[in-house]
Amino acid sequence: MKIATFNINGVKARIEALTAWLDATQPDVAVLQEIKSVDEGFPREIFEDMGYNVETHGQKGFNGVAILSKFPLEDVTRGLPGGAGAGREGVDDEEARYIEATVVGLKPVRICGLYLPNGNPAPGPKFAYKLRWMERLQARAQDLLSHEEVALLCGDYNIIPQAEDAARPDAWRDDALFRLDSREAFRRILNLGFTEAFRSREAGSGHYSFWDYQAGAWEKNNGIRIDHFLLTPQCADLLNDCWIEKDVRGREKPSDHVPVWVDLAA
Repeated sequence: MKIATFNINGVKARIEALTAWLDATQPDVAVLQEIKSVDEGFPREIFEDMGYNVETHGQKGFNGVAILSKFPLEDVTRGLPGGAGAGREGVDDEEARYIEATVVGLKPVRICGLYLPNGNPAPGPKFAYKLRWMERLQARAQDLLSHEEVALLCGDYNIIPQAEDAARPDAWRDDALFRLDSREAFRRILNLGFTEAFRSREAGSGHYSFWDYQAGAWEKNNGIRIDHFLLTPQCADLLNDCWIEKDVRGREKPSDHVPVWVDLAA
């Protein structure tokens, strides 16, 4: 099963690029972030005509996540548990940043698609929200581990885990994506027992998944790696490969992110 996570930065603005990418690469599952569309306005028929089952958790103009799957999707939930005053699914969290579903392939895989808050300016209320959101994510991650199932947490984490994940780490020292509090929160989740798929396959610097639109970042390869797959032990046992599809950033009207893939024996 080939699964890609892709912050598309506006599904309607990039519908031609997205459908061309899907046609060319044929992911079994595509987990999208920043769809920037309410559920009713999401162009689901286009993807259904391409053979995908579609589940969304949208929001007008901002945020929004989706799962496109060639396999059936079961037990779909929307919203990260633990929102203030919320029930189990955190349904009062106004920011649409999280969706889960079980992909029923040769083996069922629990897909958790996330768009973690940016957190800037930091410090401040947005950074505090980011850290609270990560505490909630940690609780959900612990819950997933307790079920001992094949599961993964993937998406735009807005976290630069280590200096090797930025072309110019010093430029990010005070940014919410690289502040020590952010990296420690990410590490606490990882250290629960998850495998960071890309780093399990590739070491060293120079591997990025995001290049800003400003200041010629793409042309200078001034990128950062902020899109990640975290795998439960049962999922890590099925990992064949993980890679970043860098060349997508150089195409016409690109997102500022590129797809990151895992290939599972599932």
